[in-house]
Amino acid sequence: MKLPPLNAFHYFDIAARGESFVRAAEQLHVTHGAVSRQVRLLEESLGVALFERRNRAVFLTAAGRELHDTTQALFGQLEATVQRLQQQPADTVLVVSCEPTIAMRWLIPRLPRLQAAHPDLQLHLVAAGGPVDFARGGIDLALRRDDFHWDRQLHSLKICDEWIGPVCAPGHPVRRLLHSATRPDAWATWQRLSGQAIGQGERSDFEHFYLSIQAASAGLGLAMASALMVHDELHSGQLQAPFGFLKEGSGYHLLSPQALDDGSKRQRFADWVRSECQACLAQLGLLQNDELALPSPPQVR
Repeated sequence: MKLPPLNAFHYFDIAARGESFVRAAEQLHVTHGAVSRQVRLLEESLGVALFERRNRAVFLTAAGRELHDTTQALFGQLEATVQRLQQQPADTVLVVSCEPTIAMRWLIPRLPRLQAAHPDLQLHLVAAGGPVDFARGGIDLALRRDDFHWDRQLHSLKICDEWIGPVCAPGHPVRRLLHSATRPDAWATWQRLSGQAIGQGERSDFEHFYLSIQAASAGLGLAMASALMVHDELHSGQLQAPFGFLKEGSGYHLLSPQALDDGSKRQRFADWVRSECQACLAQLGLLQNDELALPSPPQVR
């Protein structure tokens, strides 16, 4: 069964409240004739008279009263639902997928500053790397290094360049080079770009990039590291970078299925994380020069 247009029910409901087409027209900001036409359309569609018209006045019929009991309840419920939805707070939960190393070593330690800057923003952090399925994972943003190809339809914002260099704990003899399975070419890339060769001493291999950096912090050897990810240890003196850092050629990007310049929670996070990255690199002196002068390497024994 096909129901008459909803607008006709709405006009009828307003007219039935005061049994007056004139007051209904005033409330709806339309003419008396417009209300009369909508009510007549509804009566013709239903095949029953809803109002009795007498001496320019209208009175609900028995069928009209029965229908009004229903429309009054339905429109009242609809108005209450709309009002409740409008009063609900805006969605401020932001789901961010982030590469594990940068999440653990850089982003998480800075989350208190994000909360201070945007107290209404609730961050849900997911550790993952490479391609991301935004729809299936319910992901709003993905922070990734551009070491893979992503869908061209995604919105992308470059956060910063990748700077790499060997790091080690102060006061510990450099006896071995620390490698990681997630960045197997890191040492070869750095040696090619820097033009420096480090003698092949003992070697240790770790599953993840962040594990090799942690091993360097423990004094186990010399690890290749991202400047961004060892910023805090360099600042505290827990690590040192005897060779300095140089641009590796890649960079970090925020990926999103939606625009990042629309004033949304995505843009607020994007602006914050980009500012934090730039501040860290500036503190390390990596924004003023394209490449730091590289001192002579310590001997690997």
